[in-house]
Amino acid sequence: MMKPEEYMQQAYRCILQNDFEQAIRWFESAIHAHPKHAELYYRCSITHARSKHLVPALEYARKSVELSPGTEEYILHLQTLEAKELTSRAKLLLEQAGVATQERYVEASTLLQEAVKLDPLSVEAHVMLALAYSDLNEFDYAIQALREAILLDPQNGQLHQMLQEIKQRMKSIQ
Repeated sequence: MMKPEEYMQQAYRCILQNDFEQAIRWFESAIHAHPKHAELYYRCSITHARSKHLVPALEYARKSVELSPGTEEYILHLQTLEAKELTSRAKLLLEQAGVATQERYVEASTLLQEAVKLDPLSVEAHVMLALAYSDLNEFDYAIQALREAILLDPQNGQLHQMLQEIKQRMKSIQ
C-alpha cells in the first residue's frame, strides 16, 4: 500500500498538469487507503474548492477539522468555504428578486452577516450584504458594508460607483 505522501505526490503531479479531476481521484484514493489522515481530506477539499465543487469541498473540510480539531489552517479553510456557501444561498434569495419579499432580504442579510464573520476578506460577501441592506433601505449599514469591500479592493471602480448610487438612493428616499 502507498503512503499518504506518495498519493499526494501523484495528486500534485496532476495539479501541475492542470488535471484537477485526476488529482481529486488521487486524493480520494489516498483517503480510502488512509481514512484517519486529516491532511488528505484538507488537500482534497482545497482541490475540490478550486474546481468549484463546493459541496464535496465542504464535506472534506469538515472531516479534516473533525480528525484534527486544533489545526488552524483546516479551521480557516472550513470557515472560508462555509462563508462561500452562505453567500451563494443569499445570492439565490436575492436573485429571486421578482418575488423577493422583505423577509427574503432580511434572511439574505442574516446569511451574509454570518458569511462576513466567517470570512472577513470576502469582497463578494460584503458587496452582497451592502445590496441586501440597500434593498431594506438600511443605508447606513449598506454604506458601511460597501466601505469594507472597498478597503479590501480599493482599485475596484465598480465598488466606488455602487457607493455613490447607494448614497444617491438614500438622499432620494429621505
